[in-house]
This record gives sequence, structure tokens and C-alpha cells, in this order.
Amino acid sequence: MSIDPAINTEFAQRPRLRIPAHLGVIMDGNGRWAQARGKRRTEGHIEGVKALRNLVELCITYGVGHLTVFSFSSENWTRPKDEISFIFNLLRRFVASDLQRLIRNNVRVRIIGSREGLEPSLVRLIDDVEAKTAANTGLVLIVAFNYGGKAEIAEAARKLAREVAAGRLSPEDITEERLAGALYTAGLPDPDLIIRTSGEQRISNFLLWQAAYAEFVFVEENWPDFDEASFVRVLEAFSRRDRRFGGIEAVQS
Repeated sequence: MSIDPAINTEFAQRPRLRIPAHLGVIMDGNGRWAQARGKRRTEGHIEGVKALRNLVELCITYGVGHLTVFSFSSENWTRPKDEISFIFNLLRRFVASDLQRLIRNNVRVRIIGSREGLEPSLVRLIDDVEAKTAANTGLVLIVAFNYGGKAEIAEAARKLAREVAAGRLSPEDITEERLAGALYTAGLPDPDLIIRTSGEQRISNFLLWQAAYAEFVFVEENWPDFDEASFVRVLEAFSRRDRRFGGIEAVQS
């Protein structure tokens, strides 16, 4: 999907627009988008991938450094098996069709979440896309797949507990920084802004630790309808926020 030059021109005339260094997105509403049009839910997921491809281009164009998208929750296993299978195959097709484009655009891909329960071929695919983009220095695209925030924190706690049990770590050494270093997102900045589409106003177990001081913007559009105009409106809303991080004076990100 091409970038709208009119919106880009308008954006260029607004130098005070704040760009998040790390953007998180809960891509919600694919099924509702499809049902509203009398289509199958799977068609909504196909359109959702197109919207993701467009968002990656927008983040590159507007200078976002890190983009984390919630593609499959650990709670999504309760969905019908045929829909889960379709989502997994859609990930395979996305990687196969977009890998070379991501490499050309200097995008580094990281996929966070549990590998347990995934087919070995899917795990190999995940490892392959991470390895082939590891040297890229542009946008970091983090895909939260088979991911849950509570499970992530619990796994980090287990890692540290094993270190204590082995005598390599004292309980007093377990700081916020050390726990953060045991998360899937170790080494990544916390998100500045998290968007959720489809009108829902909850975070659904997404980046629970990392979102402690993130700004949230909830939009009415279902995910397949989230376009550049939506993106710019979110940036405008983010730019109006005073980020104090518990202090008194606003801190510019």
C-alpha cells in the first residue's frame, strides 16, 4: 500500500508532532471487520496482514524506531482450530512474501513469545527470519506471537529463581532492571505509545511490565481499516500528552 503524499506533506508542515521511539499495537477487529461485510473471519485476517504491511511502511517513513505488534495471544488457543491453523499459515505466507522486502528496507525482525506448542517447522521459520534480519539497523519489528504478558513475567521470575537456587544470584540482587533483563524484550526500550483498534479499551495481557508508563490511544477503526490518516490522528493525540513519569513536569520523549 502506497503512502499518501498529501498526508506526508501535511505532516512535514507540523514539526512539533512527536514520534514515539517505540510503538506498540494491539491489532484488534479483523473478525468484526469481516463479519460487518458478510465475509469469513479468515478474510479479515488477510486484510489485517495488509494493514500490518502498511503500518511497517508508515513507521519507516515517519521515523519510528521500534514497532511491537500483538499478532497471536497465548489466550487465542481457545479459538476454533481451523482459524488458528489459518493464522499460523498466514504468518508463514507473510514471512515468505515479505522477508526480502523487510531486508531491503533494513528492518530487523524479532519474534517474542513462547515457542512451546508450536510446530517445529514454524519454530525454524521464526529462527530463520530473525537470523536473516539480525544485521539490519533500521526499524525493529517485534512480533508478539503465542505471547502473554503474565506468562512472560512468570517465566522471567522462574529464570531468576533458578539462578538463586543455583547460588549464582542473591534474592537481594533481583532488581527491576534484572527482572526486565529476563523478559522476552530484554535490550529493547519500553513502548512510549500503545494503540488498540476496534473500540475496545483494555490491554489484554500485552506488554504488562513494559507498558508501565506508556501512553494509550484507543481508536474505533477495526484493524484492517487502520490507515495513514488514522496513524496521523494517533500521533497528534500522542503529541498532546504530558508525559511526567510520576514527576511534576512533562518529559519530552
